[in-house]
Amino acid sequence: MYADRLPTAVRQLLTDLAVVLWVYAWIRAGFWVNDMVEKLGVPGQKLQEAGTGIAGNLGDIGGKVGRVPLVGDELTSPFTSAAGAASQLAEAGRQQQEIVGKLAVAMALLIVALPLALVLLLWLPRRLRWMRRAGVAAVVRQQPAGRDLLALRALAGRPLNELAALGPDIAQSWRNGDAEAVEALAALELRDLGLNPAKAR
Repeated sequence: MYADRLPTAVRQLLTDLAVVLWVYAWIRAGFWVNDMVEKLGVPGQKLQEAGTGIAGNLGDIGGKVGRVPLVGDELTSPFTSAAGAASQLAEAGRQQQEIVGKLAVAMALLIVALPLALVLLLWLPRRLRWMRRAGVAAVVRQQPAGRDLLALRALAGRPLNELAALGPDIAQSWRNGDAEAVEALAALELRDLGLNPAKAR
């Protein structure tokens, strides 16, 4: 209820700040989810490192054994096979890291996508509509008949309780061309758009 008594410009500023903070919080949440999911790739990293190390060691041993006269080639075969298996293990670890990395990015984007979609589809159009209305009103109030147009807009669009607060005969006064009534109605419309009513004069 108290927020309804705040000037429109202040309410708009507070809403903008709330939206920015809300989007920032969701972006931070997306980064956090990304970091958490990427930790699932640590076993794959260790698997890749271990497989690469084992394959390298077995390859070195196979090379040394291969230098044994007569039986070197036969002794090398098991080490070569084991080194190949270790390389496959390292490749599996690398693939696991790649999958986890893609999953981390996808999860982070999913976390951020919905809040951003709400901002783009719900808040931003209303914000742009308000900016357009305020811009038009700022131009209209500088024109000779600007106050009359703003007063008419207020009569057509403002809630009855706001109009009644200006006086029981505000509509009749406007029809009679009463300058004070026109000014009060124009000021009411300008305040709703967050503009300074004093500049309408």
